[in-house]
Amino acid sequence: MSTYIVNPVKVRMDESAKGSIYKSIVAMGLRSRQINDQIKTQISERLADVIVDTDEAEGPNADQIAISKEFDLLPKPTFMAMKEMTSGQIHLRNGAEAPAATE
Repeated sequence: MSTYIVNPVKVRMDESAKGSIYKSIVAMGLRSRQINDQIKTQISERLADVIVDTDEAEGPNADQIAISKEFDLLPKPTFMAMKEMTSGQIHLRNGAEAPAATE
């Protein structure tokens, strides 16, 4: 269990005490999609700044590889959303409203 950022059993225990585990899972899923979209935007902006002067036969240049490796080191968006949920940064709204994520 030490390889996980957040212990899934702890998430289930915490959220079942607060209310519906299913609402919490949906909220974490929506938040992980938001995080993933933010990461995609950041990497696209960073890669757009890199000037490509190589032939197609050579493949990606060293700057592109360095940027990609930097983003590969980030934790998965799902784990980031789980951590936000357990630390109280994601708040659920009652009713049919979408969950709100605070940063």
